[in-house]
Amino acid sequence: MLNFRRITSLAAAVVALASAQVQAAEQVDPTTLYEVSTEGTSTKVKAGEEGVFVLSIKSKSGAHVSDEAPLKLELKGTQVSPAKEKLALADSVAKKAAGQQFVDPRFEVPFKAPAAGKGTLEAKLTFFICSEQLCARQQKTFSIPVEVL
Repeated sequence: MLNFRRITSLAAAVVALASAQVQAAEQVDPTTLYEVSTEGTSTKVKAGEEGVFVLSIKSKSGAHVSDEAPLKLELKGTQVSPAKEKLALADSVAKKAAGQQFVDPRFEVPFKAPAAGKGTLEAKLTFFICSEQLCARQQKTFSIPVEVL
């Protein structure tokens, strides 16, 4: 005959373990799993010449940018014109090496600066950062001043 107390305590232990795992997943702040940088973006460009907008996502240990969920990068310019305004993961210049499971995306988008003055590049990035505990949608916006000489 089954021991009712033993079954009850086993069930309670399973529920407690599941609850602890859910709480642990909820406690992970997804913004701590990556860094986004625009380092390398041209902030001074001569009139009539091209600059480049650079955006990279660097995932931290145990995390990765999802290559299955949509990634969108939207660019707009004031006094400058990006060569492409809507980008996806396929537009990343970083490609997987042989045997590599995930790659951190990096975008390099040329832009034209037709006339002297102060310009701005506006970027809106949407992507999913994932770990063993979660996969969370992230959205970041950037405004980068560009001086056209």
